[in-house]
Amino acid sequence: MEVVLAIVVGGLYAAGIYMLLRRSLVKLLIGLAFLSHAANLLIFTAARLNRAAPPVIAPGEQALTAPYADPLPQALILTAIVISFGVTAFALALAYRTYRSVGSDDLDEMKGTEG
Repeated sequence: MEVVLAIVVGGLYAAGIYMLLRRSLVKLLIGLAFLSHAANLLIFTAARLNRAAPPVIAPGEQALTAPYADPLPQALILTAIVISFGVTAFALALAYRTYRSVGSDDLDEMKGTEG
């Protein structure tokens, strides 16, 4: 299963970089979303897939007993999701404002409006 997820992460990174190199502002934002999803899956895959018991200390015990799922990658992914949502919302607002002022989402046409 890790091999399949590694291929999916590589495909998402490749698609994200490809979309970032396009001329359209909308495609650039889609590429940004692909990169954030790829980073989340990379953290998830690096933490190893584990279908063990949840990380809860049993009554009467002093510590966790192995095997258990590591909660740290889950917390990192949750934080990354919130941050990527904020960045994407901000980028969408900037793209909308840019489209309203320039009248196009082509990045080459935007270069002509500078200065």
